[in-house]
Amino acid sequence: MMHSNMAPGAMAVSPHHLASESALSVLRHGGDAIEAMVAAAATIAVVYPHMNGIGGDGFWLIVPPEGEPVAIDASGAAGAQATLEYYAEHKAIPHRGARAALTVPGTISGWDEALKISAGLGGGTLPLSRLLADAIRYAADGIPVTPSQASATRDKYHELSGVPGFANAFLQRGDIPQAGSRFCQPRLARTLNRLTQEGLDSFYRGPLAQLLGEEFQATGCPLTAQDLAAHRARRRVPLKLSHRQGDIYNMTPPTQGLVSLAILGITDRMEMADADEALTIHRIVEATKQAFSLRDRYITDPRHVTLPVQTLLDRAPLQAMADAISDERATRWGSGKGPGDTVWMGVIDGNGLAVSFIQSIYHEFGSGVVLPESGVLLQNRGAAFSLDSNHLHALAPGKQPFHTLNPAAARLKDGRTMVYGTMGGDGQPQTQAAVFTRHVIQGMPLQDAVSAPRWLLGRTWGQATDSLKLEGGFSEATFTALRDKGHDVEWLPPMSEVMGHAGAIVRHPNGMLEGAFDPRSNGSAAGF
Repeated sequence: MMHSNMAPGAMAVSPHHLASESALSVLRHGGDAIEAMVAAAATIAVVYPHMNGIGGDGFWLIVPPEGEPVAIDASGAAGAQATLEYYAEHKAIPHRGARAALTVPGTISGWDEALKISAGLGGGTLPLSRLLADAIRYAADGIPVTPSQASATRDKYHELSGVPGFANAFLQRGDIPQAGSRFCQPRLARTLNRLTQEGLDSFYRGPLAQLLGEEFQATGCPLTAQDLAAHRARRRVPLKLSHRQGDIYNMTPPTQGLVSLAILGITDRMEMADADEALTIHRIVEATKQAFSLRDRYITDPRHVTLPVQTLLDRAPLQAMADAISDERATRWGSGKGPGDTVWMGVIDGNGLAVSFIQSIYHEFGSGVVLPESGVLLQNRGAAFSLDSNHLHALAPGKQPFHTLNPAAARLKDGRTMVYGTMGGDGQPQTQAAVFTRHVIQGMPLQDAVSAPRWLLGRTWGQATDSLKLEGGFSEATFTALRDKGHDVEWLPPMSEVMGHAGAIVRHPNGMLEGAFDPRSNGSAAGF
């Protein structure tokens, strides 16, 4: 049995232990939770490069000890050259290569905006060089390749080896790196060091931005230095669900934060505390179908959303969706959005400042394009756009794509504060619901709630089925009960990485901090 880690001073959770330690080091030296998260975000961009990086996007949910939470949308829009005409020869936007890299990388702007919030809260005391020091060292001197990176490189070798810059960055003398081998990224180290000297805004409006613009042109990406200059991270008022256990927060459009809150809002109208394993899964899966229907109808670039999304979390619409669910029969549904590689991380400091954060390049290795001098791996988030001009997600220059990313947090009525989240595309809201329901409603210990077998309705990596997938570890009785209710059920291996890398931190009313990490990852929960 694994137990949660507890500490009195501060806690950080990430899917790679080196990122957790980077955050912890900043916390030990007087930094706040936001500064610690910037350090963790920089480190994990280096040590888990197949899942995230500075060429991707990020979303922040910041919960201060007092006052209202604030969210940061650090996602980039499509470049000015990324038009429907530009892709006229394609049936869909490519998932790999230069034409897949069509949206501005937003994550660095999120770090910058978060540090401004930190300063406004009385933090911001540590220099950027201190926050990025670990990441620079790991990129320059090298880190051991994780089994996850080695496996992803092997699985995607044939579709990525010919993409500009990929082989030079991620292969070792043309070969797939072995787990445990040393992996260096000297160009990325130089870029991170430039940011400490020129400031984070240089990525968008400084000398670094000019270099990136030249690299975009050289590699054939439909992005320019002008697209970078037009980008700004945006502060948002997060979505809020009033739950019988307390207030739960999540991200606004263009993310599917609505889905995560709607699932918990629907199941809040059912008696989940005493539900057995099969009924718990059935109810959450059926609520997921209802919530996905909202997502597919409304969620897009916030400028194109047709109604106030917060109203969909009102009592009446949630009750109507709950009433449509039968405990006996599964409903038919369409299809999901598919997988996505992401990292979720959480930090809570000794003052109670809490951060829930997600950073992503979309699919593993994103577009696969690594810029030749800066060493930046570009995301492929723009593949979420449609080339149908009448589609909700129709491509347009300056438009933000749909995002599966959504960091979660809760202020519970018993005085606890909780940050939690996961990677995994369609699986993100489902795993969030599993962790919250198991721990907060059903009383499962926090680490058990994260480690226990999970499920996924929808597609996983390399699969086209939208079945209900159960991770090994569930009982045959649960499998049979779900099949008898009409679910198309299949097994996945135990501790499968396709179930995502979840994590959570709880701050108890007495100030003690409890952290849980996902054993499916290379992560840790580190506190002091």
